[in-house]
Amino acid sequence: METSNITRRRITEYLLEGKRFDSRKLLEYRNIEIESPVSNKAEGSAFVRIGKTEVAAGVKLGVSEPYTDSEDLGTLVTTVELSPLASERFELGPPKIEAIELARVVDRGIRESGFIDFNKLCIKSGEKVWTVFVDIYPLNDDGNLIDASSLAAVAALQNAVMPKYNEKTERVEFGKWTSKKLPLTEHMPLTLTLHKISRSIILDPCREEEDAQETRVSFAISPKGKDCMINAMQKGNESALTQDEISKMIDTAVEEWKKIYPAIAEKIKKVTAR
Repeated sequence: METSNITRRRITEYLLEGKRFDSRKLLEYRNIEIESPVSNKAEGSAFVRIGKTEVAAGVKLGVSEPYTDSEDLGTLVTTVELSPLASERFELGPPKIEAIELARVVDRGIRESGFIDFNKLCIKSGEKVWTVFVDIYPLNDDGNLIDASSLAAVAALQNAVMPKYNEKTERVEFGKWTSKKLPLTEHMPLTLTLHKISRSIILDPCREEEDAQETRVSFAISPKGKDCMINAMQKGNESALTQDEISKMIDTAVEEWKKIYPAIAEKIKKVTAR
């Protein structure tokens, strides 16, 4: 059900006064919960809840031919399934633009951060490499699926182990795992999506707030030494942003990342240790 115009107007008025319906500050996240693993069939898995928004993610590994321009590098494939289970707004059938965009934002944040060490996923140069499949399943959409999906994907990757590969048959022995973790780097990304509603900028909107937004920008940010680095940016919706607004969003994203990243990283590390 779409949010009514009256509710949107009230949300806008509240935000201009620095208020939100659930008493949060404009840049405050709802409670974040992370569970991992949640599947005994996947190489890695995780469940994330942000407020009432719930997302599950799974990681599988297969063997395939490398891309011709990167014959020594593994590959990454990210998919999202938006089903009516998560929201009455979603329909069964081929992926719609919302699912395609969500998958690309998550994929780009992981890929551009260098979080996965693709160099270590080469089996035989020019012939066989590991392909990392990240499948994302939103279970309940109460706003901010981008950040929740990105977090679930990262936690599932952090939890993933390598399956057994039979060099004689050149096949993966699915259901059998080694003791080796998926090769990752210290550049674990965290995606923060800033939403513009009238003159207000907020983080982690609920469904009604997200309906009231004019535009949004997602930032995938990872640690770099003692500082951080923006690995990817993705703007959504058609409303334009001024140069000053974009600069303000960048500064805000970096400031908020520094506040919440240590706790999120520690929580992921704790639940994915195995």
